[in-house]
Amino acid sequence: MFKRILIANRGEIALRVLRCCRVMGIEAVVAYSTADAQSLPVQLADEAVCIGPAPSRDSYLNQAAIVEAAKQTGCEAVHPGYGFLSENADFAQLCADNGLEFIGPSADLIRKMGDKEAARELMKKNHVPIVPGSDSMVKDARQAKEIADKIGYPVLVKASAGGGGRGMRTAWSSEGIEEAFEEARAEALSAFGDGSLYLEKRILDPHHIEVQILGDKEGHIVHLGERDCSMQRRNQKILEEAPASILSDKLRKKITQAAVKAAKAAGYYSAGTVEFVLDKNGQFYFIEMNTRVQVEHPVTEEVTGIDIVREQVRIAAGLPLTFKQDDVKISGHAIECRINAESPWKNFAPCPGKVENLHLPDGIGVRTETALYEGCEISPFYDSLAAKLIVHAQGRLDAIRRLRAALEEFIIDGVDTNIEFQFLLTFHPDFVRGRYTTSFLEKNTKDILGWDLESRKSVKQEEQAQHG
Repeated sequence: MFKRILIANRGEIALRVLRCCRVMGIEAVVAYSTADAQSLPVQLADEAVCIGPAPSRDSYLNQAAIVEAAKQTGCEAVHPGYGFLSENADFAQLCADNGLEFIGPSADLIRKMGDKEAARELMKKNHVPIVPGSDSMVKDARQAKEIADKIGYPVLVKASAGGGGRGMRTAWSSEGIEEAFEEARAEALSAFGDGSLYLEKRILDPHHIEVQILGDKEGHIVHLGERDCSMQRRNQKILEEAPASILSDKLRKKITQAAVKAAKAAGYYSAGTVEFVLDKNGQFYFIEMNTRVQVEHPVTEEVTGIDIVREQVRIAAGLPLTFKQDDVKISGHAIECRINAESPWKNFAPCPGKVENLHLPDGIGVRTETALYEGCEISPFYDSLAAKLIVHAQGRLDAIRRLRAALEEFIIDGVDTNIEFQFLLTFHPDFVRGRYTTSFLEKNTKDILGWDLESRKSVKQEEQAQHG
């Protein structure tokens, strides 16, 4: 096992990895930008190293600085978290070239699954259904228009190095394809340092279903069930839950088996996620594989009892999985809310600033992951994710009620957040019934923002009548 790991990330995921290291008896070094000098991960780390100024291109995307920091502090491995360099094959290779273990798959695997053309071909060969789209990376807006005109609108322009909904735009007609292409490329370059794009037919009003995969270097691959990540705003996930209530047992088996088949075809190891869209006819399509740990991994941990980050670290160290597929049991229901420093009443504008007062919810089945503390600054240089609130209960309705109770006592003063919006969302009848797709927020945000006490009472009365 490693003795010392460098964490090349920030915020709650840096803290999540740091705490995992502590439990495993591993020293943790945190790489940070000048904007994060007073952050909680920096304060709690065994050692911390400044890798550059606030802009991510000069710090969290500065590959040479991160590798040098790891070498100078005697680290044996680098954990990239998610976002930033977590799916950057060049960075994984740079780590390997410098004698550092990249805690994730190999550079070759990242390239294989990051190359959307190769990934789609691999899925086709292994009889995993794929969404119609471009056969290779799209060079420019002119080529994008030619392909889109052929496969039909609407189309999604997507970043090859993408994740977290970044570098993704919809073109509804030929008139909008150039703008969608240029906006997606600019965002992809800013977020990932890679402006490569491809096209995909947009399946209207789908469910976004993803399957958590773990594989070790001995070739053992298991799935940890699926998550429903359909609650999205502008391709950014807002709320996730496990298991997906929309799936029948038969369809669940098909999707999870397809995910394992995809991972085995790639020869995959480490933590990863195979993502699908599910249309209204019950047909699912592979869209991509994320070769990293996901923001929403805690909901899977809650329903399986498996520490995904710990397994990820063990796999990187060359150790086998601690369990087999038959050992994985799904228990109860879990929901995660992403708490963002933003104002839903001001078109979700980011709201950086100083946290004046903080109260985190607690209790049975309540888990909060955040690097916030009273007096800390939420930086304007990075995305607005401030915390993750995860609840677990025996059934889905109990989980929803537990989530409401936790949101009611979640206080972050000094900056605007989406806590109240998330609370109101939990009362929408279509959410309560599990009848929502990726277009839900696009259609219902205005109604959710206008929900009053009487509306919430009527939902509670319906719940009481149906479930007691």
